[in-house]
Amino acid sequence: MTTKKEFRNEEAVLDIHDKPPFPQWFLLSVQHLFTMFGATVLVPLLVGINPSIALFCSGVGTIVYLICTKAKIPAYLGSSFAFIMTMQALMKAYGYPAVGQGAIAAGLVYVVVAIIISFYGSSWIDKLLPPVVVGPIIIVIGLSLATTAANDAMMNNSVYDLKYFGVALFTLIITIIFNMFLRGFTSLIPVLLGIVSGYLFALFMGIVDFTHVMEASWFSLPAFDVMFVNYDFKWYPAAILGMAPIAFVTMTEHMGHIMVLNKLTKRNFFKDPGLHRTLLGDGLSSIIAGFAGGPPTTSYGENIGVLAMSKVHSVWVIGGAAVFSILFSFCGKVSALIQSIPGPVIGGISFLLFGIIASNGLRILVDNKINYELKRNLVITSVVLVMGIGGTYLQLGNFQLTSIALATLFGIVLNLILPEKAFSE
Repeated sequence: MTTKKEFRNEEAVLDIHDKPPFPQWFLLSVQHLFTMFGATVLVPLLVGINPSIALFCSGVGTIVYLICTKAKIPAYLGSSFAFIMTMQALMKAYGYPAVGQGAIAAGLVYVVVAIIISFYGSSWIDKLLPPVVVGPIIIVIGLSLATTAANDAMMNNSVYDLKYFGVALFTLIITIIFNMFLRGFTSLIPVLLGIVSGYLFALFMGIVDFTHVMEASWFSLPAFDVMFVNYDFKWYPAAILGMAPIAFVTMTEHMGHIMVLNKLTKRNFFKDPGLHRTLLGDGLSSIIAGFAGGPPTTSYGENIGVLAMSKVHSVWVIGGAAVFSILFSFCGKVSALIQSIPGPVIGGISFLLFGIIASNGLRILVDNKINYELKRNLVITSVVLVMGIGGTYLQLGNFQLTSIALATLFGIVLNLILPEKAFSE
């Protein structure tokens, strides 16, 4: 009896299950760690949660995700930005127990939807999300973050700083040089080399603050704020009603990231291992974060950008980054050192990473030969791009439909209701 040969993406330097040798493995994983670090610790800082627990939850959540998806999807999970406004309000009114309960509620929404899909399937996705909708959504996912990248690159405490911009441009240019002209193993870690080079240049320019690095201890436990242990349990209806509905919003972003990964890896993760498994992994990650004391988690576009640039799609590398994230959450000095990476370095890298994500959306439109002579296709793409990139959102009380989610919703609805051809065609 012959066994079916496993598909391999020949365009990948390391495909899904390829395991790199240790020295390279270490550096490739650290590259992912550095890439996600800024955003992952920014969320807890904005909310009032200790960043070390966010690092811990990020690593544990990613490992849980890999287990749930049978180690078939190279996705890294970090702190979600979608819940920030609600978490800030809950933190101010009730403290972390309310935030944790909201994170658990949001994760449970994912789990329930995953169970429903496991029974009824996900074939509806191809109908709801054809290339003419998927391509613009992926472009939006990349370009909606453009303002964040620009602000990181230019702003010093909300004030334009030419020195900051110089560091960002240096980081961007040196990373492009590394990506285009290096050979061998070094060609696989242009982002890591770019961050290190940008950091050294920022140090030379005098914009790196070592204060927290010097004050931090070598070993410190993550700031666990465990539910049901440190607190007398009580229900927080405002947290559940405020955060649970946002899970439906982040699901659309989750599916958008899966679409990007499908394109990069030349696979269909909606079918294998299945959307129900990806949602289950994401949901369980947020539930664990809620119990441990961290913010809800989600897949990260920044790390998808690294996958696209390096063409290293190995889940071993993603798993290694998760392990390092957990270890670093116990090491105060290493954690503080990574937190000392200045904004313009992250901004310079982000110019490239976010743009690569958007370019993959454009590639979907080109590869599928989307005909823009048809008014239908022109309307769908136009609405999705402007609503998504423009930052349009729907606010109803504490519930917010983000620009990506709103653009996705309009793209899906227009695709379903518009005729194949306009009456005038």
